[in-house]
Amino acid sequence: MSQATTDTSARAGSAAATDALQVGVLGAGTMGAGIAVTIARAGHRVVLRDLQDDRVARGLEEVRRFLDRSVEKGRLEAEARDAALAGLTGTTSLGDVAGCDIVVEAVSEDLGLKAATFAELDAVCRPETLFHTNTSTLSVTAIAAGSRHPERVVGTHYCNPAPLMRLVEVVRGRLTADAAVERTDAFLEGLGKRAVHTADVPGFIVNRFLVPFENDCIRALEAGMGTVESIDKAVELGLGYPMGTFRLLDIVGLDIHKAVSLSLYEQLRDPRFAPPPLVERMISAGHLGRKTGRGFYDDYEGAEP
Repeated sequence: MSQATTDTSARAGSAAATDALQVGVLGAGTMGAGIAVTIARAGHRVVLRDLQDDRVARGLEEVRRFLDRSVEKGRLEAEARDAALAGLTGTTSLGDVAGCDIVVEAVSEDLGLKAATFAELDAVCRPETLFHTNTSTLSVTAIAAGSRHPERVVGTHYCNPAPLMRLVEVVRGRLTADAAVERTDAFLEGLGKRAVHTADVPGFIVNRFLVPFENDCIRALEAGMGTVESIDKAVELGLGYPMGTFRLLDIVGLDIHKAVSLSLYEQLRDPRFAPPPLVERMISAGHLGRKTGRGFYDDYEGAEP
């Protein structure tokens, strides 16, 4: 969950100068699907895996929708879209990522689940497979401890929306090998991303600033300082953000924002990280954002992204 400079060029086919890789993406939700778009668009083969067939189907459909929209807006050639889709497969079987050169874990922001996922990957992947964890708040060192080979685990925090945002925070765990970081940097460069290295600390760089700012915007709305629209416009025009805070929160999902906020609050005990009461009320009403058709805004079709 993050906001950075928008990659408006879509950088189609930016991996042309490198050999195509086979990349597994674990988790077909908003972030996983966005990462799959980014990697497939760059010319790599992608295996998108989730636990249930319907989740896989939704993730694949989101990838197709994004690529179709890119063609409609003139950001991507139809041939590049077709090539990306031809290299995209979905599965519920972890064994289908066995042949991957890189596996990107984008499952729920839960330390135990992420560590267990890497323990499972050890059993199916080759020793030379590079492991990436897309965490926004958790310790990469602790996640990598689930693997028998923590030296090949690198944190790669993609900013949301992943296909549009150029920044990826690269995080080295205490046992991460230099060679793994170097391979990661080269891979991200081939995706058209800009890697920023950060220490393995809660929230890394971007979310240490962004999450309390988002909560402050929500508190300003609660206090009647402005409307959703006026606060977003102020953020865009006054601060130069490419997207208003509430529009971004609707893309991320209020449930995800709550989980990220609580994770950082529990680690840092700074009250600015605690999600405001409005977040819980909106979640209780099912107003999670774009994925449910209504959030701070209600101009969504209702299909999960």
